[in-house]
Amino acid sequence: MAGSHHIQQDVPRLLHKLLFVFSLAVVCASLYFILSGCCDFILVDTAKHLKQTSQLLPLTELFQRKNASFEKRATDVGVRSASPVGSAGATGAVGAQSANVGKDWTAARRLPQAIIIGVKKGGTRALLEFLRLHPDIRALGSEPHFFDRHYSRGLNWYRNLMPKALEGQVVLEKTPRYFVTADSPGLIHAMSQEVKLIVVVRDPVTRAISDYTQIISKTPGVPSFETLTFHNGTEEALKVDSLWSPIWIGLYALHLERWLAHFPLEQIHFVHGERLVSDPAGELGRVQDFLGLQRIITDKHFYFNKTKGFPCLKKPEGSSKPHCLGRTKGRPHADIHPQVILRLRQFYQPHNLRFYQMTGQDFGW
Repeated sequence: MAGSHHIQQDVPRLLHKLLFVFSLAVVCASLYFILSGCCDFILVDTAKHLKQTSQLLPLTELFQRKNASFEKRATDVGVRSASPVGSAGATGAVGAQSANVGKDWTAARRLPQAIIIGVKKGGTRALLEFLRLHPDIRALGSEPHFFDRHYSRGLNWYRNLMPKALEGQVVLEKTPRYFVTADSPGLIHAMSQEVKLIVVVRDPVTRAISDYTQIISKTPGVPSFETLTFHNGTEEALKVDSLWSPIWIGLYALHLERWLAHFPLEQIHFVHGERLVSDPAGELGRVQDFLGLQRIITDKHFYFNKTKGFPCLKKPEGSSKPHCLGRTKGRPHADIHPQVILRLRQFYQPHNLRFYQMTGQDFGW
């Protein structure tokens, strides 16, 4: 009986000990989970911070590289900066550096600030490819045809086609058919009254033959150039069919009238198509001036390909080969009778003279 009584007295003490151990275990477990949760929070927060920092590093590096590249080019080139006040190259570099302060370096899609509006077979593709060398030009490679075919899709659709650009970069597109499309001047003006327009013009006779050469390369069985140029198919009639597209496009004065109804002449820059071939650096320099950019593209970027009879770009960065335009550029033209060419020159002469008067430039055709 005494042993049984002793056991009964020990049971409560044992239960108290078990309860104490259990409570201590609960407290320890709670402390463990609380501390591990805090550590997880710190680790997650640190990971987020590191991720954000890693995202910012490339942008900071891009900013530093862009400034360093801009300053280096300004020193190497030593040319006049294309600013409204016409400051010298060194002053322009300092001004460009100070202008970078406070800029938003986030790339975004914007509507174009400059458009190559024409003309077909004038050298627009060559101009676009040459301009893409400039670090402050972001150009759309394809022709969007927004203002002559796809305007109903809206400006947001058009904007989304454009490449992303940083503040200070010029967004550019080219669609040569705009120049000859009746509604394009008004529609582009409605988008932006400040947009800069570029027109590459070429001897209209040579341009017409080049246009015809492209047509027969894509559409076999097309009638002869003479048949399509004259109303009854022979040059004896001396009646040029000015409504035939290759002839009609070359009536530059006629098309320019519509543009001057919406834009001042100083907002339109004319590139001499023949000089774009013989002196690409000179023509590109004037385009860079017009766009308000420093002259970075110079004669050191070009060499003349004797086989194509056309300028090509020297080795681009990251490439082992020089860059020439496609095989259709600089290809031989269709053989046209000299009398037909002479008659076309007579036909275009008054139109050319009027175009010279409107632009204030003599292109020498």
